[in-house]
Amino acid sequence: MKEHAEITPIVEKYREYKKLEKTIKENEELLKDPDLKELAEAEMDEARERLPKVEEEIKILLIPKDPDDDKNIICEIRAGAGGEEAALFAGTLFRMYSMYAEKKHWSIDILNENETELGGYKEITFMITGKGVYSKLKFESGAHRVQRVPDTESSGRIHTSAATVAILPVVEDVEIEINPSDIKMEVYRASGAGGQHVNKTSSAVRLIHEPTGIVAECQTERSQVQNREYAMRLLKSRLYEIEKSKQDAELANARKSQVGTGDRSEKIRTYNYPQGRITDHRIGLSIYQMENFLNGDLDEMIEGLITADRAEKLKGE
Repeated sequence: MKEHAEITPIVEKYREYKKLEKTIKENEELLKDPDLKELAEAEMDEARERLPKVEEEIKILLIPKDPDDDKNIICEIRAGAGGEEAALFAGTLFRMYSMYAEKKHWSIDILNENETELGGYKEITFMITGKGVYSKLKFESGAHRVQRVPDTESSGRIHTSAATVAILPVVEDVEIEINPSDIKMEVYRASGAGGQHVNKTSSAVRLIHEPTGIVAECQTERSQVQNREYAMRLLKSRLYEIEKSKQDAELANARKSQVGTGDRSEKIRTYNYPQGRITDHRIGLSIYQMENFLNGDLDEMIEGLITADRAEKLKGE
């Protein structure tokens, strides 16, 4: 049923294309009839105008689909350069993605958080579950830069700070196998808000994948079992992303997305508060609706990134 649902739009679009070709051919014959010539010309012009558009739509439908597009995601936001202001900006980004998820009727589960005294985050990791989450948010990975006057700045000077975002697809057990003997598990007492139990019991879990040194932590659930389950999901997603990046690097063809590498170090977007401007540097798109954008109105930016990615892939076809 899933394969049928994916193929059906292509088949229907191809049938429309063949029908337009047939309309043009039939009306070429009708041009010979003086009584029908005017009507035939009108139908031909309409079909000829529509034909290249349908052809372009077929090309788009035939672009190989990213196998991860339907997956849920794990998002990691970390404060970068800028101290407390960077941590506050990380909190702003978390709120922005939370509000976008709410608009899309997706659900969010916080897996790990390191909150600062002023309400920002040194880092926060959370899972977003819903339909097509990865397809919408996969281009958010990279460094997000903010230019604004911090609340902690008394002289009114504009500061520049940054936070990094990583979007990891949540993978199923069948997609990646981990040898249990390669995992070292540590338990510890959770820190920060969350009720008295977090400080009294060792419910927080830290998993270390010894062959790679990758660490995954979860401390937001009440039970050690739940925290271990979430930490394992995060660990698998990180290992999967590393493997996927290696495969992408090996694909020396134009099908690799040119919109962004997904690398944390790549500066992808600037949030300029004085100008009320958000600029994505990969596609050169600027939006002058800062408040709406930070309240989760991301569709214009996301659709622009998807369109640019699609255009790059079409060049390589």
